[in-house]
Amino acid sequence: MPAVKLREAVSVAHPAEDETIALLAKAIGHPARVGILQMLHDKQSCIGCDIVDEIGLAQSTISEHLRILKAAGIITGSIERPRVCYSLNLAALEPLRRFLDDVARRASRRRQ
Repeated sequence: MPAVKLREAVSVAHPAEDETIALLAKAIGHPARVGILQMLHDKQSCIGCDIVDEIGLAQSTISEHLRILKAAGIITGSIERPRVCYSLNLAALEPLRRFLDDVARRASRRRQ
C-alpha cells in the first residue's frame, strides 16, 4: 500500500480506539496465543497446567503468552490455590471485532 493510501486508512477521528485495536491484534498475533484463546473459549475456564498440556509448549513459554494476553485484558486469571484459573474476557475483544466487521462490510460493498 503506498504511503499516501496508508495515511488515508489511519483513523484520525479515533486514535485511542486505533491504539486499542493495534494492542489487541498484537496480543493475539501468535499461533500459540490463538490456540490458548480457542481453548479458553471452548472450555470457558482453564487451569494453567491444562493449557500447557493442550498447547504442548513449555510452561515458561505458556506463562509468557498468558502474561501478554492478560496485559491486553483479553484473559483474566483468578488464583485458586495452588493454581491460577484463566478465563476469556470477550468484552475486551469488542473493539477488534467491530473493526474487523467494519473492514469486512466495506470490502463487501466494494465487491458489489
